[in-house]
Amino acid sequence: MKYSNGKKPLVCMQTNSTCYKKTRTMKVKGILLHSTGANNPNIKRYVQPSDGVSDYAKMISILGKNTGRNDWNHIERQAGLNAWIGKLADGTVATVQTMPWNYRPWGCGSGSKGSCNDGWIQFEICEDGLNNKEYFNAVYNEAIELCAYLCKMYNLNPKGLVIHNGVSVPVITCHADAHFLGLGSNHGDIHTWFKRYDKNMNDIKNDIEKLLNHKDIKDSKPKKDSKPKKEVYKVRRNWHDTNSQIGAYNVLDNAKKACKEGYSVFDSKGNVVFSNVNGVDAKHSKTVEQIAQEVLQGKWGSGSERRKKLEDAGYNYKEVQSKVNKLLN
Repeated sequence: MKYSNGKKPLVCMQTNSTCYKKTRTMKVKGILLHSTGANNPNIKRYVQPSDGVSDYAKMISILGKNTGRNDWNHIERQAGLNAWIGKLADGTVATVQTMPWNYRPWGCGSGSKGSCNDGWIQFEICEDGLNNKEYFNAVYNEAIELCAYLCKMYNLNPKGLVIHNGVSVPVITCHADAHFLGLGSNHGDIHTWFKRYDKNMNDIKNDIEKLLNHKDIKDSKPKKDSKPKKEVYKVRRNWHDTNSQIGAYNVLDNAKKACKEGYSVFDSKGNVVFSNVNGVDAKHSKTVEQIAQEVLQGKWGSGSERRKKLEDAGYNYKEVQSKVNKLLN
């Protein structure tokens, strides 16, 4: 990982900004991504050091000088983020932290069910003309590095969900998806830019997870004589009701046969793979829209992995994907 306790992102606190002065602390629940929607990849456009700070000259040399003084630290603006990603003065792509991570950002606005400002660390990625793949890849990788760093810091599951104001919200989300859930204003970022390069929120979550799980080669070598563990399927009323367990099976079909009405079959991680409700597998009784909502929440993976999971579960992949596309639009 690029960032750690010993190697943190650049820091240029926007202590003059309206948000920094008037916001409050929050309990961190997740991370929300933005992109600026303007053709200016330079961080200096938005981030400048406060006048009179001891490292003013140093930060100007790193960020570059915004001679128009229309950065967010020198104008009154009802918006503020915890960090920005974009180009420094020397052209390299980096992250600059602008508020403490647990300061409540004024980033995604509000929707009918509240706001992801209450709990989600938020950062902006400076857009360019949306036609430079090299720049996109650089900021994409930087965003993954930053998210992995924050996930580790706050013990966040990049593929997890959080109940917020009665809504199931992904730990890792974006402005457009927050709006879709009724928890943000109507914006299209980050989808508008990212889809040009075939990237979506599932890709982001997968790449964050890969980075968090990365190990040195010496640590990843399999132990001698190690044998792969067989999956064990347990039949219970619910995962936490261990006393109701009927049995544990290495063969899924055997577990299904033993599954009484009102019981479910769980894999070793506690995921439901079969539910017997009135003699019907309830796992396969959901509507296409319900499955599409689960896809948007990242429950079915992405790309070929998603297609295989949906088809293995008995769903029509094209029909589900079509509904997902309609919901996104």
